[in-house]
Amino acid sequence: METGPPFSCILPLVLNLAGIYPPIATPFGRGEVDYASLQRNVERLMTTGLRGVLALGTNGEAAHVDEREAERIIGAARERVPAGRVLLAGTGRQSTRAVIAATSRAAQAGADAVLVLTPFFFKSRMTHDALVEHYRAIADASPVPVLLYTNTAVTGVNLAPDTVAAIAAHPNVVGMKDSNGDVAQMEAVIARVPAGFALFAGSAPAIHPSILAGAAGAIVAVANVVPGLCVRLFELARAGRQEEARRLQARITPLAVAVTKEHGIAGLKAAMDMAGYTGGEVRGPLRPITEQAREEIRRLVDALVRE
Repeated sequence: METGPPFSCILPLVLNLAGIYPPIATPFGRGEVDYASLQRNVERLMTTGLRGVLALGTNGEAAHVDEREAERIIGAARERVPAGRVLLAGTGRQSTRAVIAATSRAAQAGADAVLVLTPFFFKSRMTHDALVEHYRAIADASPVPVLLYTNTAVTGVNLAPDTVAAIAAHPNVVGMKDSNGDVAQMEAVIARVPAGFALFAGSAPAIHPSILAGAAGAIVAVANVVPGLCVRLFELARAGRQEEARRLQARITPLAVAVTKEHGIAGLKAAMDMAGYTGGEVRGPLRPITEQAREEIRRLVDALVRE
């Protein structure tokens, strides 16, 4: 007897996603995941106004952990994300089958929803039809809501507005993280998707203009370092206090750029250490930042954290 897809048609209606999320770093020590430090970071982050956290995003070095570690990371985060907050988990893999399996494991480990990066190894074959079929199959199989994730600078694959609209017609696809920083494209997506579809800025310099365009919030690396300021920016923009929001955006942007485009994950982890969190080591082949970069980041962190 057919019972239909395993997802709940109720979940997308009750899961309030709007807000700010840090894509939490995965601390490593001597090459191993430091689960205790990860939990301390999440516990402290959850004392702020963040809506939740994303485990195993790009800045969580998802590409550098194995499947057993991935499941344990999600479970460890779940233990520190309280009821009423949201745990997102990255489950992007290169094949549809692998994403479905990773999504099932993430849901079992406690993820409220999953974020699925576009497959990219065969990027020239990632056509509109291929991507729509891929995400629909995942959404059919997933026991939790699915969010799309586009990060073209990393993958070389873009989710065009018409492709997003076709995928978003599926009732178990509830949102998207767009790390491209292209606000015009985000506006085009918002114009095409169903009401309630939650689009998130994945580029911190675009938080304010993205919210003005209709984004539901942001999933940004700098929220690991200054979560309170990121939440404040979100609140100011949503409250219509745009001049204050613009000023705060201008203050946050230099650190946001330093811990992403300029110095990458090693820079983010250094900034977290400076802000009282545990960034820990990066896992090879990534390398630590230079002392010159560390001093640059320290000045930027001090300007925001110790004002």
